[in-house]
Amino acid sequence: MNRSQQQQGQQQGMRFGAHEFLATQESLRSKGADIELYGVLISQCQDAHLRDILTNQQRRMVQGYQQCLAVLSNQGFAPQVPHTPQTNVYESINIGLNNPQMPMPNPQVNRLSDRSIATIALNLHKFGAICCMNSALECANPVLRQFHATSANTCQEMAYELFQFANYQGMYQVPQLADHTMQTMVQAFSAPGYGGQGARMQPHLQGQGYNSPMALNRNF
Repeated sequence: MNRSQQQQGQQQGMRFGAHEFLATQESLRSKGADIELYGVLISQCQDAHLRDILTNQQRRMVQGYQQCLAVLSNQGFAPQVPHTPQTNVYESINIGLNNPQMPMPNPQVNRLSDRSIATIALNLHKFGAICCMNSALECANPVLRQFHATSANTCQEMAYELFQFANYQGMYQVPQLADHTMQTMVQAFSAPGYGGQGARMQPHLQGQGYNSPMALNRNF
């Protein structure tokens, strides 16, 4: 088979809708810009652990860019091992406020603080997860759909990894409602009964805690 026949075969193999192809092309453009942005963030980062997180994430972002280009070139999509955050780095997530303070932003700053670097990267992946999943939902091509869905999951995992760092450092504190407030809110809901009529949470479940998924799932 000569080169022209190979190119013709590749063109015939493409079965992308116009909207999904254009959306993926825009995604490729954004991925390239994000990789360069990460290079700037890494160069200005002071915290060694945060710099390691960003470096590892940038490496995974480069892989995602290469995968996206391969999909658009009709070379298929080979999913890799998900980028799983190192949850063993921090013992647990700190819930509740502990004298939270936000420094006043400096419009004339010449170097980003680690707080700003972590925030920029975190918001980047939050937005990326939303965009990638939205793209996946609009894809007709199964390979393209799988690629965007995998990218969305990778983004949310990297976002959580950055959240863990920011939470441990006190940069991202999580407010908490009073226990009795949350319990009152949950108890206001009724669980559907087998006969089609709603029934409030069973008394024997109320004592097991408002936040126990195992207890709540026993109603179904």
